Amino acid sequence: MTAIGLGMPAMPAPVLAPRRRTRQIKVGDVLVGGDAPISVQTMTTTKTHDINATLQQIAELTAAGCDIVRVACPTQDDADALPAIARKSNIPVIADIHFQPKYVFAAIEAGCAAVRVNPGNIKRFDDQVKEIAQAAKDHGTSLRIGVNAGSLDKRLLEKYGKATPEALVESAVWEASLFEEHDFHDFKISVKHNDPVVMVRAYEMLSERGDWPLHLGVTEAGPAFQGTIKSATAFGALLSKGIGDTIRVSLSAPPVEEVKVGIQILQALNLRPRKLEIVSCPSCGRAQVDVYELAEKVTAGLEGMEVPLRVAVMGCVVNGPGEAREADLGVASGNGKGQIFVKGEVIKTVPERDIVEVLIEEAMKIAETMEPVEGAEPQVIAAP
Repeated sequence: MTAIGLGMPAMPAPVLAPRRRTRQIKVGDVLVGGDAPISVQTMTTTKTHDINATLQQIAELTAAGCDIVRVACPTQDDADALPAIARKSNIPVIADIHFQPKYVFAAIEAGCAAVRVNPGNIKRFDDQVKEIAQAAKDHGTSLRIGVNAGSLDKRLLEKYGKATPEALVESAVWEASLFEEHDFHDFKISVKHNDPVVMVRAYEMLSERGDWPLHLGVTEAGPAFQGTIKSATAFGALLSKGIGDTIRVSLSAPPVEEVKVGIQILQALNLRPRKLEIVSCPSCGRAQVDVYELAEKVTAGLEGMEVPLRVAVMGCVVNGPGEAREADLGVASGNGKGQIFVKGEVIKTVPERDIVEVLIEEAMKIAETMEPVEGAEPQVIAAP
């Protein structure tokens, strides 16, 4: 059989729609908008005034592939910690400000890469736009206008009755216009809602009103499983139309999990390069091996692989041979043995007990011939 050069496609991979062209801003050394890659953000769960704990968590998030991190700043002690955190973090730090406008200025002075401001709950925010814009401009600090359904301006709630897409967009456009009146344009916008349908519609409407870079988020999305589904649904709907420049998956789970989910959403849409990809069948009555255990062992054995390698772990003869042939490396299992495929060609048949060991050995051989991919995470998906 002639070897077929299948497997993971070379980047750039096909996407569902071209990116919406937006104004480009800087968040520290990370570009957001324009033709910059879509960045993944999360937020620390530590008390910001605990500098060591916060920096330790930021280091863990950086290792997981996070591009930008946000830290809460509800107290003066937190504000006092910002200079050290901003200086020592390996990724750009955004200060998250609510209620107290003085902390906006403190975060800018501290050297944070950006500041998230919530116009709905910062006292007399509109009256201070000029000063905030000037301070941000003087320090090269970008902003995020973060409109949130849970803290929408009371005037808009009275007008619309609740946090509708129209209400969220009206708030965002109004605040953007205030900054633009003072010739400040280094900001991105978010219009978050906990309902993916409302959130998607709000971002669609907002994208038609201006060229601002957009930060996507489903706020209070819920526990890990529910929040992942809601975020993937909403982000997929928008990113597939080219809408969105940076994302944050909000989960009631450790922030590293938010980063992993965000990265995999982007990978699934070919908006971020991949490293290891395990394609495994979901198992069914046709399976003649324990696919769950086999896939888990192969994934564990290849943990940390830095190359774009697709490995198919299949449990029966229906989809197994086809999926295995289309991967860089694969196994079609059954009757106590497994056929090992490399680039579409069967290279050997091994006993079931040796499948994991042989797959790992062959993966290492292939990896030696491939170039590492930066900024990607391993991915495990189930074949139909």
